Amino acid sequence: MTVRENLAAGAQTIVFLGGGRITSAILAGLKLVKHEYKLRVHDRNPEKLRQLKRLYAVSVEPNLGRAIAESDVLVAAVRPDAMRELLGNLQESRPIAAATGAKELRRAARPLAISLAAGVPLRTLGKYASRFRWARAMPSPVGRFGRGLTAVAFPHDFSQKDRKSTKDFFALIGTVVEIPEAKFDAFTVTYSSSHGYHALAALADSAQASGLDRKTALLASAHALADGIIAWREGKVQLEELIQEAATPGGIAAATLAAMDASGYGESVRRGFSAGLQRARENAAK
Repeated sequence: MTVRENLAAGAQTIVFLGGGRITSAILAGLKLVKHEYKLRVHDRNPEKLRQLKRLYAVSVEPNLGRAIAESDVLVAAVRPDAMRELLGNLQESRPIAAATGAKELRRAARPLAISLAAGVPLRTLGKYASRFRWARAMPSPVGRFGRGLTAVAFPHDFSQKDRKSTKDFFALIGTVVEIPEAKFDAFTVTYSSSHGYHALAALADSAQASGLDRKTALLASAHALADGIIAWREGKVQLEELIQEAATPGGIAAATLAAMDASGYGESVRRGFSAGLQRARENAAK
């Protein structure tokens, strides 16, 4: 059964808990494709709700209990430092049936919930909000263009049906990969589009300092990064071979890369990666 055939079998109501940037990115990506989901957002900030309703034509619900009652799946989309408070509110809340006749929870004992909070493990989610069956997902903000990458992780007893429905949902905004939760922090540090933005800015700054105007510097730098990645993704040549092909001995590219490596390029990336992992562990300990 395809993703769309699966969705057509019965429309689900997905309720986002939190109306911030990642919720906005997912909603923007979903707006680009045809789907059968009913989308709703809960947030305590009425201005955020008004903006999301205007931009994406989603329904909104400021009351947490009513939001739970109206959901088939909850998506917890708050910052890691706000997750503990949300978990406490979820555990203590009781679904409120809306006056318009909103359905009761289909699995009132343990509803399905998906956390998007980086560094907050399944054991913490289950400890502080045991009323729910938790999965984790880490979607990229680039999902707003339908080209994101989302990692998902599940507890060992998660049903195949719930695994599939979770993957199908995020597949609408890009590629989905299931990985063990033990590797989630490393994935989170690695996959961020911030690496691309950071590299683009550094390369363009150097090009501009060498005499290119800003527009041309950004254009050339963007092609340097994007074209190389496309060549690797769409071709059948190993990355090491592509580097050797591009950096001909005695050539400009070879001299450039050698100088960057000698200046500690690889070590700088490793130190940044280590700092990101440390922050993820700190989030988990909170």
